[in-house]
Amino acid sequence: MRLSALAIAAGLAVLAHGAAAQDNAEVQFMKQILNQVNALSFKNNREYCGYVGFDADGNLVATPAKKGRQDSCLANEPPENLDIFASYHTHGAFTPDAFSEWPSSADMEGDEEEGIDGYVATPGGRMWYIDSQDMIASQLCSIGCLLQDPAFEAGLDGEISQSYSIDDIRQKEADS
Repeated sequence: MRLSALAIAAGLAVLAHGAAAQDNAEVQFMKQILNQVNALSFKNNREYCGYVGFDADGNLVATPAKKGRQDSCLANEPPENLDIFASYHTHGAFTPDAFSEWPSSADMEGDEEEGIDGYVATPGGRMWYIDSQDMIASQLCSIGCLLQDPAFEAGLDGEISQSYSIDDIRQKEADS
């Protein structure tokens, strides 16, 4: 059964206000995808990325993950018969001097340019949702809810909020 955009938005809005992620089929699907891809990301110290959408039968599917660089990834063109609504990507392996526990302004701007939302997995095991219309990144689940890089050291990035606007992210980048 195909989830309507309104149902997805409502589910994510509920999640942003503290409901359990396991109550949302889309978020559970993304957790599975991002856990698989995070393992590759840590092993190869590369970002991996792709798209999420509905196939012709209305099934929720993700495109195969493409291996990117240490700090960027450009997904392959999705199939034309896939109704894309979000991107996904990882932030690579843990590096003490990299601020990788939240989405970057480039992550948010890329989704905005494509007119889709996004999901981001971090080395600390966080999962973020990027609302590209409102330009807000919301932490759907905190540290350790996804596969975590064994080298990860908690606390090096300071306090991490539940959500950030694009302006908040730009300020964090300017301060680092």
